[in-house]
Amino acid sequence: MRIALDDSRYYFNRHESWLAFNRRVLEEALDETNPLLERVKFLAITASNLDEFVEVRLSGLLQQVEHGYRETGPDGLSPEEQLGRISGELHSFVADQYDCWNRALLPALAKEGIRVPPVSSLDRPARDAMDLYYMRQVDPLLTPVTIDPSHPFPHVINKALCVAFCLRPRRRPATTYLGVVTVPRKLPRVVRVPSRTERFDYIFLHDLIEAHTRNLYKGFQVVSSGAFRATRNSNLYLHEEESRSLLESVDSLLHNRRKGDIVRLEIEADAAAEIVEPLAEQFVLRPWQVFKTPGPVNLSRLFSLADQTPRPDLKFPPFVPKTLSFSSKVANLYEQIHQGDVLLHHPYDSYQPVVSFIEAGARDPAVLSIKQTLYRTSEDSPIVRALMEAAQSKEVAVVVELKARFDEASNIRWARSLEEAGVQVFHGVVGLKTHCKLALLTRQDSDGEIRRYAHLGTGNYNPNTARFYTDLSLLTCDPDTTSAVHAVFNYLTARSEQRNYHPLLVSPVDLARSCVQLIDRETANARRRRPARIIAKVNALLDQPVIEALYRASRAGVEIDLIVRGACALRPGIKGLSHRIRVRSIIGRFLEHSRIFYFENGGEPEVYLGSADWMPRNLYERVEVMFPLRVPALRDRVTEMLQTYLKDTAKSRWLQSSGKYVRAFKADPSRSSRNGHRFSVQSFFIEESPAVVGSNVEFESLISAA
Repeated sequence: MRIALDDSRYYFNRHESWLAFNRRVLEEALDETNPLLERVKFLAITASNLDEFVEVRLSGLLQQVEHGYRETGPDGLSPEEQLGRISGELHSFVADQYDCWNRALLPALAKEGIRVPPVSSLDRPARDAMDLYYMRQVDPLLTPVTIDPSHPFPHVINKALCVAFCLRPRRRPATTYLGVVTVPRKLPRVVRVPSRTERFDYIFLHDLIEAHTRNLYKGFQVVSSGAFRATRNSNLYLHEEESRSLLESVDSLLHNRRKGDIVRLEIEADAAAEIVEPLAEQFVLRPWQVFKTPGPVNLSRLFSLADQTPRPDLKFPPFVPKTLSFSSKVANLYEQIHQGDVLLHHPYDSYQPVVSFIEAGARDPAVLSIKQTLYRTSEDSPIVRALMEAAQSKEVAVVVELKARFDEASNIRWARSLEEAGVQVFHGVVGLKTHCKLALLTRQDSDGEIRRYAHLGTGNYNPNTARFYTDLSLLTCDPDTTSAVHAVFNYLTARSEQRNYHPLLVSPVDLARSCVQLIDRETANARRRRPARIIAKVNALLDQPVIEALYRASRAGVEIDLIVRGACALRPGIKGLSHRIRVRSIIGRFLEHSRIFYFENGGEPEVYLGSADWMPRNLYERVEVMFPLRVPALRDRVTEMLQTYLKDTAKSRWLQSSGKYVRAFKADPSRSSRNGHRFSVQSFFIEESPAVVGSNVEFESLISAA
């Protein structure tokens, strides 16, 4: 039977699929098997996720509709049709968020002695303490504005929390005005109330401000008030070919981002129409762009509540990553890598070896040069400081991606600091984001040979996020691999493009084509009745050519398991098309971030790791790297890792052909337990993840020896 693989019925809409992902995160906030304060964090994560979706994805759709863009995606939906479908889902999701907060989390917190009471219900000592806090810390930072012909509406910063007031002058009670106060960003949004008891009481800062309106608007009667927050379009538009300095251009656009069109208004549900309507008119919003919240505006503030509460019994048990040990026969880290590739599985294996790989290179006089890519890193990055130190004695080149969304300002600061320290700073290839995770050291070893040592990873060079992102790191001095990494750096700094970068696959040069070829090879093997199998773990699957290749493979007889954390446009379980494809999503304590690709290859398996998801932006608009595991023991370890992921029944959801996700223990009851308990792959790795290499000598001793 002939099937048109590009039929829109075989593709989910990417935005609807992403919203389904955020619902899976919300399920974790409702899951009573998670510790209570971790459930609060999951709810805060859904709010943070939704902010980015509105700022970027929703904003992009609104712009396409405004500009008359009618081209459809694989799902056959125009931008206007997509907007019509997701606008209702957004309101439904927000309602479910607040239902989770009001009906599930607030009562559960109260049972544990953690309350968020109204300011008016505080007892006298607590109220006096909060009044003092307001007068000393809050009031000096407030600038109340009353809107009239001489006081225009103030500029509202993107996502800044504000309070609006309906005001009536006491001398002219027939007239009403709108007042606006911006809640100071420097102050904590959730304030702990001093108490002599073991109870934990918190109030939201905007509630405290509303309770003191008499100090802000003397001479007015406050008819009503309501906290609100406006979200602006945060896309950056940059014509790099016309830019004299990419750094200066991005810096300027960051300033303009604060002035982007407002695309969403969140406001307390009990705010009066005299407040809501003028705000919606001021921001030029349609009714569906106004979200009335039956609870605190901006639920991402709940991170603070969870972090401030010293109740370890209501949080995940402390987790200490495993420190690697190496052979007693090696003198330093580089000798260990020279003996064999090292594979690290974060956060179960400590990220410190990656940091130390750069720090040791900065101090080691035998290291002649260092090259590094930086996409996202921490504000206090030890890696960047090591690169600055290294520049005092050796050649250091760093490719800093200035357009890493929402990290632009941090990357600009680091780029300028690196340049001042003597580092050669580059910003990659015009028109492409640099998303690959590469570091390359050139060293003259004790035998007199000059060798290259490389780190290739699936995650960012950020020690902070490495504590809760699952990623993989490879440390190697394999000549073919390090030579290819060197060539990629030449591409990034000199636009010196090669036809291929074997053994690496590099986008936009050959990564997309190679992925389809690897899938098609499994298809050919299945038709020849040779062993054929695909397992892929990615954050998102949206690229139509890749999906079509997977459909072809399924039809030919290839068994395919996909672990897709977020958005997935592929529709599994369609008879005659995708009935051999199973799609899982795992949402748990750690953010599943690693990209892993397994191909059976006729009985000679190949395993690749990489920085790219199967998305158009990764395959065609970024510089990405996918690299093979060439050491059989490491390849076997990652293969076993993938098999372990497929066993998860605790945090895994299976995507149905309808688009719904079903818990694994409901989708396949026969595999729902292990010794009577649901199996959690993340808990398994915490408890049983093995060290990679040898024993005897602690890793840290090798760093000092270097």
